[in-house]
Amino acid sequence: MKKKYFFYTLLLLIFWVFQAMSCDSNEGNVKTTGPKKGSLVIVGGGALTESIVSRFIDLAGGPDAMIVVIPTAGGAEIYRNNAGGAERIRNRGAKNVTVLHTNDRNEANSEVFVKQIKEADGVWFGGGRQWRLVDAYKDTKTEEAFHDLLKRGGVIGGSSAGATIQGSYLARGDTKNNQIMMGDHEKGFGFIKNIAIDQHVIARNRHFDMFDILKIRPELLGVSIDESTAVVVKGNSFEVVGDSYVIIFDGSFWSREGSDLKTLPPSDKLFYFLREGDRYNMKKRQVIN
Repeated sequence: MKKKYFFYTLLLLIFWVFQAMSCDSNEGNVKTTGPKKGSLVIVGGGALTESIVSRFIDLAGGPDAMIVVIPTAGGAEIYRNNAGGAERIRNRGAKNVTVLHTNDRNEANSEVFVKQIKEADGVWFGGGRQWRLVDAYKDTKTEEAFHDLLKRGGVIGGSSAGATIQGSYLARGDTKNNQIMMGDHEKGFGFIKNIAIDQHVIARNRHFDMFDILKIRPELLGVSIDESTAVVVKGNSFEVVGDSYVIIFDGSFWSREGSDLKTLPPSDKLFYFLREGDRYNMKKRQVIN
């Protein structure tokens, strides 16, 4: 009887050891990954610079590319054909730009509505409140068409709300105001997995807001993008383009002059800045030198 009890106790102990190892392994294996195909242009709001718009058009295939602009985050019922950044994109030479919008999920789930996205080379999301994009398109055929566009090598871009929606965690997704970092909408379209994306960060002194998310969801990579600045994502890496900075919250610190002589805060309070031309590997969570 004692031997049998000892045997079962040993099995139970082994089970719990493997469970603990599995949990540790799973936590360590949480990776931030971009789309396997296609590209993303993620802009922190403010003025769209010529370099950013031109990069988006080039990634879509050039001036003859079919581009769909979605201004839904702005909150209006009807939009004209220059809304959501469409005019800026046309002014940079894109010839085939269409504005597409609905607040009706039934329409967003129809083949008629998604037809233009299925034919597009690029999609651009305008600014506003990111939860409106979730309410209109999340878990519909329209969202599926966005992902399919990337799978066929297209480009998705967006500014402000159109930046945050591209991540998996929806920062500032509360319907009450844009100061609540973890609100009543928490899931974005997830073109990048295991990431939270913030915008207008330096212009509005939002440097520390990302910690509100990371103290609850420490497995996420935090990326905060200033105005007139973008990250251009290909695969698991991105390049910074534009006039200002991108702030990285990955629990580490990086500087061109090193950090050996610096007095740094704890890892859960660290962040650092990247500027135009800098590149970053999201999966490895490190700057590409």
